[in-house]
Amino acid sequence: MYDNIEKPEKALAVSVQKKGYDRKLAMEHLDELDLLAETAGAFVIEKIYQELEKPNPSTVVGKGKLEEIKAIVDENQVSVIIFDDELSPAQVRNLERELNIKALDRSNIILDIFAKRAKSLEAITQVELAQLQYMLPRLTRLWTHLSKQYGGVGTKGPGETQIETDRRMIRQRIITLKDKIKAIDNQKVQQRKNRESFPRFALVGYTNAGKSTIMNTLTNADVYVEDKLFATLDTTVRVFEFPNGQKALLSDTVGFIRKLPTHLIASFRSTLSEAAEADVLLHLVDINHSFFREHIKVVNDTLKALKIEDKPIILVFNKVDMMLDKYELVAIEKEFPSCIFISATRGINVVNLLDKMQILYHEKSNIIKLVLPYSEMKLISQLYMIADVLKKDDLDEGIRFELRVNEERRLQFDNSFKNYMVKNV
Repeated sequence: MYDNIEKPEKALAVSVQKKGYDRKLAMEHLDELDLLAETAGAFVIEKIYQELEKPNPSTVVGKGKLEEIKAIVDENQVSVIIFDDELSPAQVRNLERELNIKALDRSNIILDIFAKRAKSLEAITQVELAQLQYMLPRLTRLWTHLSKQYGGVGTKGPGETQIETDRRMIRQRIITLKDKIKAIDNQKVQQRKNRESFPRFALVGYTNAGKSTIMNTLTNADVYVEDKLFATLDTTVRVFEFPNGQKALLSDTVGFIRKLPTHLIASFRSTLSEAAEADVLLHLVDINHSFFREHIKVVNDTLKALKIEDKPIILVFNKVDMMLDKYELVAIEKEFPSCIFISATRGINVVNLLDKMQILYHEKSNIIKLVLPYSEMKLISQLYMIADVLKKDDLDEGIRFELRVNEERRLQFDNSFKNYMVKNV
């Protein structure tokens, strides 16, 4: 009965770097590539590292290293070779011809993992879009019938090659998927409008930093948690309470990773829109990772690419219960003075985190008082959409509101309610 269980493919993980590159960092990248391969369903039997003045434009690795790889492939029945950096279509073609196995790069593996993990319509659509955008310039290696001429109804005309037809079909599908994502975005905008009266927080961080765990801890949710890269792809939004009893929203987002393909970031803008709409970001960091500083940089660079780096951010170091060197904790706190240390699994310092979230949100907000005349009751729904109503009193001339308005909504608020604001408050 066990013969039907699919065995993982044997793989080689390869990194080629310029001479003088930090070898320790390169090996850490290779370890991560190993973990990505495992998550995708492959078993890395050996990690190969080479330093060159510049990568071989034909096969990435040098001639001698290629022969060495050939021997390993033949001896161990390896079926796939995975490179840590992106391969050109020509390099893929040459490697597959020389080694007679699949040649993939980090982007390939990440896309494969995303395709397996995507569950919602939104995530499935975004993954397909990213896959097609990745595939389009690489069609030359996907077809064996490229020399065939193809003509007839629905094609560009007599003499069009099959690859040109395939490219056109992919471009058309890309346009369709982008339209589909826009429609999903519009639906989500409406959903977010219904939540605008709540303070909103979003979790961001390097993959496997513990975002889903802290989501479960703060909101008593049942978000899927697994000790693997990209355990969750779909954004989850849950309600939680500040220590003062005020309700707020927390959203979990897809984890970031180094060398994330640009088109993949672009495709997942919709999923990450919860982070863009949040009042405050919680940047979660695995403090036990040897290269957590690089992880922080990767996340900050990704936020910059998404143009949301200017939002208030609370730096949260997670998994502090697993850290043995207490002196290092003190050093990290000095290096990152505004950070907070927690353990999401054991609930250590979570109350202090909630306090900090509450304080930062209130510091970021403005308290405003206004009197809305009864003749302008049509504006009440808009008022509730763009402001948090703290207090409401009925007066003879109208309704007196005490409100909190975030900076992002202040201009919109002023345009609609400036004439009704109570001065000298």
